[in-house]
Amino acid sequence: MTSALRLPHYDGLHDNRIETGHTPLLDHLRHAARDARCKSYVDLFGACASLSVNRDIARQAASDVLMRCLSQALGRRPILFRAGEPEISFDEDWLLALARSIRREDTASCTFLLHSRVPKHAHRNLVFLLGNVADNFPQI
Repeated sequence: MTSALRLPHYDGLHDNRIETGHTPLLDHLRHAARDARCKSYVDLFGACASLSVNRDIARQAASDVLMRCLSQALGRRPILFRAGEPEISFDEDWLLALARSIRREDTASCTFLLHSRVPKHAHRNLVFLLGNVADNFPQI
């Protein structure tokens, strides 16, 4: 039988992104992704058009639609960990970077991030959905 070796120099490490406010948005996206796993397929273009005019309903719907359509925009299923997990996947880090660039209105960074992974026809819808979700969080 083997046991895990505990290294003392790793005990004090922590993720600085947690202190800068990434956890609420990331946890929200992780919860939305978990809930959306069992829901039916939604087309990215039709989903954006169907968002409600009611602001409260639109907030939750934007998260739901974003997570349901993200694989369509990326061309593969994104890797999202459970809520509360300290580790951050590349897909989660990319989403947070895109949300920060949208919030700061940093067009150059936003364009770079979108062109690196998303087909051009999905840029507008992805920015719209992620912008609506990110607007509900004071820090990104």
